[in-house]
Amino acid sequence: MYLHQNDLPSDVSFDGSVAVDTETMGLVTRRDRLCLVQLCSSTGDVHMVQMQKDRQDKSENLKKVLTSPSILKIFHFARFDISILNHTFGIKVAPIYCTKIASKLVRTYTDKHGLKNLCKDILGVDISKQEQTSDWGRRELSKEQLKYASGDVLHLHALKEKLDEMLEREGKTDVARDCFRMIDLISSLELSGVVPEELFQH
Repeated sequence: MYLHQNDLPSDVSFDGSVAVDTETMGLVTRRDRLCLVQLCSSTGDVHMVQMQKDRQDKSENLKKVLTSPSILKIFHFARFDISILNHTFGIKVAPIYCTKIASKLVRTYTDKHGLKNLCKDILGVDISKQEQTSDWGRRELSKEQLKYASGDVLHLHALKEKLDEMLEREGKTDVARDCFRMIDLISSLELSGVVPEELFQH
């Protein structure tokens, strides 16, 4: 587990895919600032970038990873994460994969699609969510916060592998890909002040 300030070092690279998560001051994209970006390689190396307020212009290496067309970004609930990343850095995060959407498409026998539920049900791993609502804007993050933050990306590659098998089994691989591509449009609508769900209501 590695902690960096404002950007990834130039010698950090990801081959093929990277698991990504964010921690913010709250859940309102245009109000609450980005505090931490967590990234995990397919081999389990976790890099966390702590963002100081108004220093996003220093994050060029991070932005290159997030926008690289050759690196798949794996999220859980990508809708929020790419909204805060796009809003903060003025970029378009792509391509993306969302384990929550994949779970909702194939695990229709349950309504429990949170990361903790997925890790427990699919991988047999019990992760802690105790630090979820702590103060991520602190100058120095606690060991407990860093452990929690790393746990949010550490298992996403394994979840994707299992969910891909289920998507293939149920014939829903293509519809999942279509859903993943729609997330950017939904994010753009939200950032412009539009509530996407309202567009499809009577």
